[in-house]
Amino acid sequence: MQFGRQLSNELLNKEFLNLCEKFKHLPVIVEGLKDKQALQVFGFENIFMINKPLFSIIEELSRFEEVLILTDLDNAGRKLYSVLKSELSYRGVRVNDCLRHFLFRTKHRQIEALKNVFSSSKNF
Repeated sequence: MQFGRQLSNELLNKEFLNLCEKFKHLPVIVEGLKDKQALQVFGFENIFMINKPLFSIIEELSRFEEVLILTDLDNAGRKLYSVLKSELSYRGVRVNDCLRHFLFRTKHRQIEALKNVFSSSKNF
């Protein structure tokens, strides 16, 4: 039983790292500094924190064709995600949900915890 759980964790880790590699070039929206730092561990560089009014962030991100929204998966983060996705979509920005949907398959709900959960090492 332990082996199955370990294999599952290894597969999740590998899938997470593959998704990060695939999408790290996209601009990503996070709630705060710790979230930003967590994603930087996995190679994300174009990270926008919600540290000013939402309308200002939405205007700034409207220049991109595609973005990731990685707010926390708790109630507050879901509400932020909903507003951001709606407003950005209205402005013609594609919101890529692949990484977010992956995170819903895990038990982790805080973006800042990802650096402690998944290994950034590519040695499997």
